[in-house]
Amino acid sequence: MDVVVEGNCFVSGRLEQCCIGIKDGRIEKIAKMLDGDRVHNYGSKLVLPAAIDSHVHFRDPGLTHKEDFRTGSLAAIHGGVTCVLDMPNTKPPTNNLAAIREKKRIADTTSFTDFGLFAGVQPNMDTKALTPEAVAFKLYMAGTTGGLLVQSTSQIKAELEAISKSGKVLAVHAEDEALRRKDPTENLEQHLRNRSNECEASAVRKIKAAAGMCRLHICHVSAKESIPLVTGIPNLTSEVTPHHLFLDKTCSAGTLAKVNPPLRRREDRQALFQALREGAFDTIASDHAPHTLEEKQEDFDYAPSGMPGVETMLPMMMILAKQNHLSLGGILKRMCERPGEIFGIRKGKLEMGFDADMIVVDMSAQSNIASERLHSKCGWTAYEGMPAIFPKAVFLRGEIMVENGSLVGERMGRDVVERLRTA
Repeated sequence: MDVVVEGNCFVSGRLEQCCIGIKDGRIEKIAKMLDGDRVHNYGSKLVLPAAIDSHVHFRDPGLTHKEDFRTGSLAAIHGGVTCVLDMPNTKPPTNNLAAIREKKRIADTTSFTDFGLFAGVQPNMDTKALTPEAVAFKLYMAGTTGGLLVQSTSQIKAELEAISKSGKVLAVHAEDEALRRKDPTENLEQHLRNRSNECEASAVRKIKAAAGMCRLHICHVSAKESIPLVTGIPNLTSEVTPHHLFLDKTCSAGTLAKVNPPLRRREDRQALFQALREGAFDTIASDHAPHTLEEKQEDFDYAPSGMPGVETMLPMMMILAKQNHLSLGGILKRMCERPGEIFGIRKGKLEMGFDADMIVVDMSAQSNIASERLHSKCGWTAYEGMPAIFPKAVFLRGEIMVENGSLVGERMGRDVVERLRTA
């Protein structure tokens, strides 16, 4: 074996003291004892699959004063995320072959994590040309950066049919633009009033009716009315974010907590959490969407929506596991296993043949989140002071990248779509 990692490993749905043998970046063997050229023995510490964050905005290209692929992926890997799927609403948007290839070139030369790129859905797009390059497609049913809003699904009937035939996932930002109010806002309560629960639920109903046989994935579900619309539906998966689980409109973070869809009522947050405990939602993703602090300090109405979260997502969820609010297995299923299955990535499990992407966690090593110790270019977090458990070590394809909070590995991020094609 090239590398052996020993510890209390999460294998086949349970923790087991064993060794993970790695060859050529993939898991070759799992056994009680193994020899290797390099051996990492973590004793009783947890060895878990690393997370896949299937919803990030690394702002590259065109908005790199907020974030870029280097800083975003650096934040990701310090938080135990070894694969990110980046959204298309950059400048220019990745809705054509030239744009997605240029973004891939940037990520290939700067990313510390493996990555996949979404293609933005637009009328008259060349779906066939984009299919081999994109990890999935993304539809915006409400206004966003990059002019990717699709006002009506009737505009994209041909595109939806082509995406369905491609077999790729259609991820959706589900807010009904026709129901979205545009009144002036001064606080989180008024922001919620403009983007009501029915605004989200209506969009979910509309895209379910229009999508035909597409593999639908509803992003950042936030309203309690949406939960039954995305639960137990064939060909439909769904995502929930940490900020909709941990925060609501009563939080004191002001513009730092301005996001789309908005933070809602406490009862919505509690309904999401209870549904998650009962098995709802396929993925947990950060919707990492950083802006500069200067931009966020604008008057509420003008401050942009979005917050960073790729580095804090897994550490915050580890606290919920430690406190027995959620099971460790349930968290890993939604942050590792299911994202890999949904988007066709051989990551997310400690299983033979999978990429050797792993994290080492000491559940007793709790700390408080502090913006000065995070790695996003934006330099702030809405979770300041909240408890978290950051990984002690992070492996990407068998190579140790982070150890005791410090970067120790060389940059080696690759496009997961291209890697699947050439495997």
